[in-house]
Amino acid sequence: MAQEDIHNWIKTTIDSNDVVLFMKGTKDFPQCGFSGQMAQVLGYLGVEYKDVNVLDDMSVRDGVKSFSDWPTIPQLYIKGEFQGGCDIVREMFEKGELGQVFDEKGVAYDKTRATA
Repeated sequence: MAQEDIHNWIKTTIDSNDVVLFMKGTKDFPQCGFSGQMAQVLGYLGVEYKDVNVLDDMSVRDGVKSFSDWPTIPQLYIKGEFQGGCDIVREMFEKGELGQVFDEKGVAYDKTRATA
């Protein structure tokens, strides 16, 4: 599939879901530690999200990196906006900033668990 087609598919996926996690593996079976940490944070917060297993399609794995201009996976999108990779999202969670983003974007989560 051409890069433009992959980028269009990624954009459609992001636009069609409030929260999207591009990851290695799935939310139920992460296949790398960083993807597992992201799934754990989102699960802890009770956030409903679409998981995209980049290991299923190399063109998606490469395409999401060029789409976001971010070299690593996992990648988190909230209401169409790229938030970052594991380290950034984990830091946002620890500082309570991730809950603030969910509040600003109108995404439901367990507010009693908003900080580490």
